[in-house]
Amino acid sequence: MGEQLRARRKALHLSATVTAESAGISRVTLHRIEKGEPSATMGAWCNVMNALGMVPALVDPASGPACAQLPGTLAGWIPARIRLADYPQLKALAWQVHGTDALTPTEALDIYERNARHLDLSAMADNEQALLKALRLAFSAVGDGNAIPHV
Repeated sequence: MGEQLRARRKALHLSATVTAESAGISRVTLHRIEKGEPSATMGAWCNVMNALGMVPALVDPASGPACAQLPGTLAGWIPARIRLADYPQLKALAWQVHGTDALTPTEALDIYERNARHLDLSAMADNEQALLKALRLAFSAVGDGNAIPHV
């Protein structure tokens, strides 16, 4: 399974540092998981799978691999790095960010929250609305009074 996770990370062109940060674990722990070492907790394994858009699945060994891709829509999935080019309103709000083409999920949510008054939700593409909703769900406290309207 560790080899599958490493192959998925490489296929997504994600560094170990970015993947570990997204999974909430250390880079060393990620490397242990990718090597298949038994010292990592099941929670750490699941966090890595989630960060890579995979879900743990109990399957009959005869029926296929132990990790499955998320269903087709990826609803609620947050990428480890959010490419500005894929989200026009985020890109417009992040005008002050120089030297990067992508943000971490927490950086993206921070930019959305700080600039909420400039958002045009009616003109926001469905994929960007889904991203904003997933970011709020993942990182915002319930009832915290953020200025961003729910999409």
